[in-house]
Amino acid sequence: MELPLPHPAPDILAPTATPHFDRSDALRERFHAVIPGGAHTYAKGDDQFPEHMAPYIVRGEGCRVWDVDGNKFVEFGAGLRAVTLGHAYAPVVAAAARQLSLGCNFGRPAVLELEMAEEFLDFTQAGDMVKFAKNGSDATSAAVKLARAYTGRHLVAICLDHPFFSVDDWFIGTTAVGAGIPAAVSELTMGFHYNDLASLENLFAQHPGQVACVLMEVEKEVAPSPGFLAGVQALCRREGAVLIFDEIITGFRWHNQGAQGFHGIRPDLSTFGKALGNGFSVAALAGRRELMERGGLQHPHERVFLLSTTYGAETHALAAARAVLQVYRQEPVVQHLHHVGGLLAAGLRQSAQEHGLSQQVQALGQPCCLVYTTRDAQGQHSAALRTLFLQETMRRGLLMPSLIVNYSHTEATIARVVEQLHEVLGMYRRALNEGVEKYLHGRPVKSVYRRYN
Repeated sequence: MELPLPHPAPDILAPTATPHFDRSDALRERFHAVIPGGAHTYAKGDDQFPEHMAPYIVRGEGCRVWDVDGNKFVEFGAGLRAVTLGHAYAPVVAAAARQLSLGCNFGRPAVLELEMAEEFLDFTQAGDMVKFAKNGSDATSAAVKLARAYTGRHLVAICLDHPFFSVDDWFIGTTAVGAGIPAAVSELTMGFHYNDLASLENLFAQHPGQVACVLMEVEKEVAPSPGFLAGVQALCRREGAVLIFDEIITGFRWHNQGAQGFHGIRPDLSTFGKALGNGFSVAALAGRRELMERGGLQHPHERVFLLSTTYGAETHALAAARAVLQVYRQEPVVQHLHHVGGLLAAGLRQSAQEHGLSQQVQALGQPCCLVYTTRDAQGQHSAALRTLFLQETMRRGLLMPSLIVNYSHTEATIARVVEQLHEVLGMYRRALNEGVEKYLHGRPVKSVYRRYN
């Protein structure tokens, strides 16, 4: 069945008809028949959206997307935080298209690989050397391998308060979805808590001389306490462990140089992705020459098979990333993300207060990368209330699994969204008073990390 392309929608501030999902519902069985889970990313699965309200997308432009039913949504969280400039952002698309006309993959490195590597290192100040890959999981797993080879140690310390680092065994084996992963692998990864330096000190004390690296995001929904990041760095130096910052999400959102630039703490290794290509598949591992060169040809040590992928340096993706950097150099992208995200958070906070929901619905994190809470009357997380929130926002033309903004969200768009959120929170209030089951249609959403379906 050929999927229809919807006609361009009217202006973003125009009223949106109540969406229907007949075509999406009709496609669902076909998706699940040929794709395990019905999606190639679990966070995009049907179980993450209200029942019979899981749209299949056909195109996007700026901060808007259209589905197979012709529904138009203002989208928040585009590509799981990957699209920071906006969908089909013209300079990025044009750069990729120009490069595609010249070929995208050769039997020897393209000059563009050198140029992009030099520009990336100059722009981010994230180290002396960089290697590109296609996804963040490969980059973080390569960082762990490099740290193990460099230190001669096996144990990995990860921040337990940060939800995702890699699809590979060393991490997924520590989650509830650990089927198929040997316990011997999972047991090599241990955890500490964010803003709890003592928990990391205890981990080093319990395993002296065995921890190869400490891997963490620089910041998530909770800001680092004064001295925490510097304390982690000092501990790693004292204990001889490699400090790795996962900047897959924070890179190009917090600051042009990532959250490490925002907070002024430089790790030994960093991983970048998502926003780097504005949706194109490109990631990076960068760091100090002393470590990175272990994956090269100019050292006397045992060789590390670091990152060696057929598509790791596809030139159209590197051209897209180069165009992204150019936009960031010329325009106030990060400042805009913080500004419009701040407007959205303030509007949500005011509406929550007016509806008596200040403890239930909150915007958490930096304005450039916000998530929201959906708690019940007792202050506990509620999957049913999250589903209701998604249901009511989608009915109003908002695709809002998070509050993630991009450069294409305008002040006018945010103002209209805040008005719609005020209506949604009115429904939320009624659900708290009268019971969520009265207003929720279908089953609640589920956690990605669960042992059984």
